[in-house]
Amino acid sequence: MFPSIPNYHALAVLLLTGVALYLFRREDIRLESSCLGVLILLAVGFEIFPFLSETGEHLESIDFFFGFGHEALIAVCALMIAGQGLVRTGALEPVGRMLGKLWRISPTFSLLITLVVSGILSAFMNNTPIVVLMLPILISVAVRTNTSASGLLMPMGFATLVGGMSTTVGTSTNLLVVAVASEQGMARMGLFDFAVPALVAGSVAIIYLWLVAPKMLPERQTALENEAPRIFTAHLTIDEEGFSVGKTLAEIIEHSDGLLKVERIQRSGVSSDIRIMPMPDVILHAGDKVRVSDNAENLKDYEKILGAKLFVGKQQVDEAHPLTADDQQLVEVIVAPGSPLAGSTLKNIRFVDQYSLVAVALHREGKEINLFKKLGSISLHVGDILLVQGSRDKIAEMKKKGDFLILDATTDLPHTSKAPVALAIMLGIVGIAALGILPIAISALVGVLLLLTTKCINWMDAGRALSTQVILIVVASLALGEALMKTGGAEYLAEVFLYSTSGWHPAFILSGLMLLLAILTNIVSNNAAAVIGTPIAISVATQLNLSPEPFVIAVLFGANFSYATPMAYKTNLLVMNAGGYHFSDFIRIGVPLVVIMWITLSLFIPYYYDII
Repeated sequence: MFPSIPNYHALAVLLLTGVALYLFRREDIRLESSCLGVLILLAVGFEIFPFLSETGEHLESIDFFFGFGHEALIAVCALMIAGQGLVRTGALEPVGRMLGKLWRISPTFSLLITLVVSGILSAFMNNTPIVVLMLPILISVAVRTNTSASGLLMPMGFATLVGGMSTTVGTSTNLLVVAVASEQGMARMGLFDFAVPALVAGSVAIIYLWLVAPKMLPERQTALENEAPRIFTAHLTIDEEGFSVGKTLAEIIEHSDGLLKVERIQRSGVSSDIRIMPMPDVILHAGDKVRVSDNAENLKDYEKILGAKLFVGKQQVDEAHPLTADDQQLVEVIVAPGSPLAGSTLKNIRFVDQYSLVAVALHREGKEINLFKKLGSISLHVGDILLVQGSRDKIAEMKKKGDFLILDATTDLPHTSKAPVALAIMLGIVGIAALGILPIAISALVGVLLLLTTKCINWMDAGRALSTQVILIVVASLALGEALMKTGGAEYLAEVFLYSTSGWHPAFILSGLMLLLAILTNIVSNNAAAVIGTPIAISVATQLNLSPEPFVIAVLFGANFSYATPMAYKTNLLVMNAGGYHFSDFIRIGVPLVVIMWITLSLFIPYYYDII
C-alpha cells in the first residue's frame, strides 16, 4: 500500500526541498542567494505557520539558523583555513618536487604514484589545495615530455575525490553526514570507521584512473594555449588632415564602435608638453598624442579609422618596424578558491595597479573572451582562467605572492621557513582527532590559532580560505535536513523509497539508495544531497529493523561520487578549465567511475556489515 500523505508542513518542506535542489543547480543564480532564500523561506514559513509535532514539540523558526554554529560547519571552516596554511607556507613543496623528479624517470609509474599520493593527501585535508598543487606540476610534465596534459589532469582530480571519502575529515560532505547522523541518535563515527570499504573501492578506482581513463580521454589543448593575444601600449599621433582633428574624444570613441580606450592625451605646449585628462568633451588637435593599449590588430585599425600615425616610443610602427613584445610573457592564471579574484572583478581588486600586469583574455567552461577592455567588470568564478601579460619580473613577483595559481612550465611553489610548522600543526589536528582526544572541530580550531600565532598565516589568508558558498550551502542543507526530520518529511520519503523497493533484499535497497545519491550529487550540491539523504537512510534502516550505520555510509559514499559532471564539485571546474576538457569528457570518464565505485561498494558494504 502506498504511504499516506504526510502533514501540510512536511509537504511544504518537501516542495521547498525540490525547489532548493533546482535552485542549487542553476548557474544564472548565485548559490549564496539560493541558500539564503531557502533559509529565509523556512524561518518565515514556520514563524507564520507554527508546527507542533505529535509529541507536542514546537519547532521554533530560529532553530533553522543553528547551522551557523554547528560543529560540522566549524570543522569545515577551520580545516579550510588549515589547508590554506599548507599552501601559503609551501609545506607540500617536498611532495611536488619528489613527484617532479619521479616523472623524469618513469611517466607510467609516476602517474600511479601521483594518483596514490593525491588520494592519500585528500583523505586528511580539503582536496582543493591538492589539485592546486598538482595542476602546474602535471602541466609542466606534459610540456617537458611533449604530451597532452588531458590524460593526466582529470585522473588526478578524480583521485583526490576518491581519497577524500575515506575519512570523516576528507570532505565537508563526510563531516556533515557524520554530524547529522550523530544528531539523529547514531553513535558518532570515528576518523577511520569507514576507511576499509573506501580503501577497497578506492583501489579499484585508482587502477581504472591509472590504466584505463588516460586512454579513453581525447587529446585536448590547454585553455588559451594558441593564438594568444598580446597587448601593446602605444600612442597615436593625430595627422593634420585626419578624421580626429576638431572632434571630441567622445566622437572618436563612437567612431571606433566604442572599442577605443584612451589612457592619456599629450599635447605640445610652448615650453613643454601638456598632459590632458581624457574627458569625453576634450577636442583633439593636430599633433596630439593619444596613448592607448590594445592588441596589434586593433591598434592598426585605430590608425586607419582616426587618421593618425602609430608610434611605440619614438619609433613609428610600419612594415619595417612591426610591434614586438620584448621581455613580455603570457601566462595562464587560474582563479582558485581563496584567490582575491574569486567572486570579485579585476577592477575591484585594482589588478593592474597591484601587479603591473594586464589580463588580456578569459576562458570559462569552453567560452573564450578576448575583449580585454571588458574583462575588468566581469565577476570571476572559481575555475576561470585568465590569460595575463607582463614582464618576466612582474610575473615572478606575482608567483612569489602566492595569491594565484599560475599554469606554466616554470611555476615556482612557494616555500618559507614556516612550512615544517604548518605541516606539524596539520598532522596534530588530524592525529588528535584520530586518537579521540578532541573532536575534529575543536582540534582544527586549535590548529588555526596555532597557525596564526606562529605567523604561518595572517587573518587575510584566513579570510580568503573561507568560502561563502560552502558556509551557506552547509547551513541551508542542515536546515532542510532538520525540517525534513522534525515534520516527518524524511520518514515519508523513506516510506516511498521502501514502497518502490518492496520485496527487495536489504542489500539491494542499500545499493539503490547509494545509486540515488550518486545521481543526485552530480546534479545538485553534494552537501545538500548528503544532508537530505542521511535522515532518509536512518528512517529506511529503522523501518527495516537494521543498523543504520551501513545505510548512512552508503549515503556518504554515494554523495561523494561527484565524477559525472564538471559542476558536481568545484575541483572538477578547476581541472576542466586547466585541461581544456569538454562536458562530454566528464561523462566519458566519470560515469564508468561512478558505476565501478557503486558496484564495488554494493558488493562489499553488505558483506562487511553482515547484511547479506
